[in-house]
Amino acid sequence: MRILQAMAGADHGGAEAFFTRLVPALGRAGIEQRAVIRENPERASILEAADVKPIQLRFGGPLDVKTRWRFRRAIREFRPQIVMTWMNRATTLCPPGDFVHVGRLGGYYDLKYYRACNQLVANTEDIVGHLIENGFPADRVHYMPNFVDDTPSPPVSRRTLFTPESTPLLLGLGRLHKNKAFDVLIEAMRRLPDVYLWLAGDGPERESLETLAERKGVKPRVRFLGWRNDVPALLATCDAFICPSRHEPLGNVVLEAWAQRVPVIAADSRGPGALIDNEQNGLLIPVDNSIELARAAMKLIRDPILAQRLGAGGREAYEANYTETKVVARYRTFFEEVTERH
Repeated sequence: MRILQAMAGADHGGAEAFFTRLVPALGRAGIEQRAVIRENPERASILEAADVKPIQLRFGGPLDVKTRWRFRRAIREFRPQIVMTWMNRATTLCPPGDFVHVGRLGGYYDLKYYRACNQLVANTEDIVGHLIENGFPADRVHYMPNFVDDTPSPPVSRRTLFTPESTPLLLGLGRLHKNKAFDVLIEAMRRLPDVYLWLAGDGPERESLETLAERKGVKPRVRFLGWRNDVPALLATCDAFICPSRHEPLGNVVLEAWAQRVPVIAADSRGPGALIDNEQNGLLIPVDNSIELARAAMKLIRDPILAQRLGAGGREAYEANYTETKVVARYRTFFEEVTERH
């Protein structure tokens, strides 16, 4: 089986991170692949290390005829049975051909970009419903969950990040964007006077979040870490993981915390609300509610038995549905079925 994977994503993001997990995993499962990506040396090196040849293109605007030509050439030379395009840009630039065109979605995108696809895969059942409700045939839409790396890691030295060893520590991960609601988390820190917070990520809201932390008087207990490649180590260090997102289609970060047995507190937005069984594998709080977020954090800090139970419940949910072995097996079955029907 030959599959060409096309990703024209940003430098960082949930879909981009999963792309660099799934493609090598499919290679380990014996699937021959070629990758077409937006120019990104780090992403290219990950693919090369997995013996997947990356072709780096600009993926520019309408006048970027070179990308279109080289994309078409890559398909012609590799002769894939399936071309899987990730998100809007790569999907719209994919030429027609004698292959199954699979569009992969991790959000509630406009279907106008996907009309030429033969099949669609979505990483939540709610997105599947969105696609069907907007007119894509139900028999051509498929739910394929994400998986995350569950390799354990030694904790980060708190001393290197000027954090006391004995103080409770919360962790937030993700792009510093309004959708992620880290402003709510910083507001909650006012009610958690003995707690420290690490925020790993970067984005357009960083400056305003730092200003907010200073204005609220919590800046001395908040560490802005920037983008990090050691998420398992960060999770091994914290006492609880917080996902305060206003808008979150899936919540890969929840899966990452589950994989490391870390208790999760999440706002009840679409993705985390569908993943988490409240009080069983995490705590759900109302969206945009800093008071309830602070109460939930204090509840975990004061009740280590509850924190341990929620961490174990998260790990159980992860092992049931979100391991590499189970997700890759689902993709492999899907690929075999659609190529047989083509």
